[in-house]
Amino acid sequence: MAGDELAGAERRVWAAMPAGTRTALAGLSGADLRTLLLGLARDRAAAVRPPEVVRRWGEDRFVRPARADPRVLARVEAQMWQLLPADVAGVELSPVVPVGACSAVAPVSQNRIVTTMRAGEVLSDPTNALAIEAAVRRRRQSEVHLAAAHRVLRAQDFGSGASAHFRLFALVSSARDTGSGGTQARLLVRHLSYWRAVLAELAPAAAPRLHVTTFDDRVVQERLADTVRPALAGDVVPLVDEPERSRGRGYYTGCALRITALGGSLEIGDGGLTDWTARLSGDAKERCLVSCLATERLVDSISR
Repeated sequence: MAGDELAGAERRVWAAMPAGTRTALAGLSGADLRTLLLGLARDRAAAVRPPEVVRRWGEDRFVRPARADPRVLARVEAQMWQLLPADVAGVELSPVVPVGACSAVAPVSQNRIVTTMRAGEVLSDPTNALAIEAAVRRRRQSEVHLAAAHRVLRAQDFGSGASAHFRLFALVSSARDTGSGGTQARLLVRHLSYWRAVLAELAPAAAPRLHVTTFDDRVVQERLADTVRPALAGDVVPLVDEPERSRGRGYYTGCALRITALGGSLEIGDGGLTDWTARLSGDAKERCLVSCLATERLVDSISR
């Protein structure tokens, strides 16, 4: 549902409520509101009959199983774990994160996220969850590198036949700024080198590419030229400049990444520098790089 449609539906629902309902609900404590919503959910669930569950199973894009073969996905992700550097910590994330885990640090509408009744939301992006964990670990570690593989659920409609849930393999790194873009360059080399190794190992015939875009950051642009590109020299998986990209501006800071297959026609991953751990820790000197790859799309590119 588009933003205008959603706003109109919300106005319609409130207009049908008795006067003062919104004010009364807004005045409830978090615990009391959860008690009320849980009671309503229990009442609604009690009215559901088995045939309706079967109907919803077939019609609701949020609950339909994925089409991917889990055995193939498991093999691919096992190889990705094997290719990770030893100093990258694996994290098995919870299916839910605190409400606002995405929208508190990035320009993301809560309407795109499945919010629960218990002050949580269904995980929609493992990079946000890993950034929270990284901010916590940075209190006792000089730098943090984390990885996770997780099935995420997103509320926006991706089009007819598209699944609302899919698996992402994600990396998040956080370290303190050392000046002159050195930290950003080091993190970029680390992530790009890993994704190049994955693509070269798993999808060499799928014409994979890594793309990089700088967003009005001269220092990062200089480090890309004198540090990142020399470290990624070679033509196994090319690193391609993408100056025309505008998507991600305001979401990423300074630099954005993109991972593609089939000669650039199939996007299978994304990432970039963010200020998330800086905002989560209250330390403006924190630097954070996030990146992820959709493993089902990677499998699809390999099979073509």
